[in-house]
Amino acid sequence: MRQVAIVAFGQSPYGDFPELGIKELFAQAFSEMVASADRPFDVGAIQALYLGTLGVGGFQLGQPAALLAGYVGLPSIPTVRVENACASGGFALLQAVCAVASGVYDVVVAAGVEKMRDLSGLQGRYWLGVSGDTEYERLAGLTFAGIYALMARRYMAEYGMEHRHLSLVAVKNHAHGALNPKAHLRRRVSVEEAESAPLVADPLRLLDCCPTSDGAACLLVVAGERAAEFTDRPVWVAGFGAASDWLAVHDRPSLTGLAASSRAANQAYAMAGLGPR
Repeated sequence: MRQVAIVAFGQSPYGDFPELGIKELFAQAFSEMVASADRPFDVGAIQALYLGTLGVGGFQLGQPAALLAGYVGLPSIPTVRVENACASGGFALLQAVCAVASGVYDVVVAAGVEKMRDLSGLQGRYWLGVSGDTEYERLAGLTFAGIYALMARRYMAEYGMEHRHLSLVAVKNHAHGALNPKAHLRRRVSVEEAESAPLVADPLRLLDCCPTSDGAACLLVVAGERAAEFTDRPVWVAGFGAASDWLAVHDRPSLTGLAASSRAANQAYAMAGLGPR
């Protein structure tokens, strides 16, 4: 396989933008990506687009990849919508990297976009829920917050974790968000605020849970031998991996481990010549 590099990047702000559609959000990320390259380049050099999205493709638009490519002046390139729940953006990047590493393309865009804030809370929970086992879990009343609450409760039982430990994660994440001008939530919180936030699904409280957001991101992925055409500071893809697990949590041998993450990490380490971890 050929070497692969990421040579430009861009993203829109994340949050609630009722005045912006997915075209405008995607265009912001795309334009920032183009501008981030150290050397100007013709966007006509882009040969393909891999777009990761759950909500936009699932219940808003049937062909978002082709629509957005046309909007930024690339109506003729092949486009692929990648849907893999919360991993949609990551798997769009995976497809882009594989396409370049295999020699099929030299210059492609990996992107992600969501427009979740146009939905009511009930609609959002319904459509996010289809990413689980809808036949058993959702019909039994489980939401995604409920599923992760089960995992957290089991982890507490097995390892002695307390909710205060979860609150420390919320405090850390909000501290990072407060420093990021594009973050949806840009305020610090205290451990006490996290501990006393409204209960969502025991033991998870409001500040343990993420918001739904509008936003977009783009990466320019190129063949290694062409990286210098765009930048002197490429990010080299040393290795990559991907895996899945039993989708339904009741089919998994353990609720407290993420076997797919371990398998994917080991693939990436092996490709990079670092051996399993």
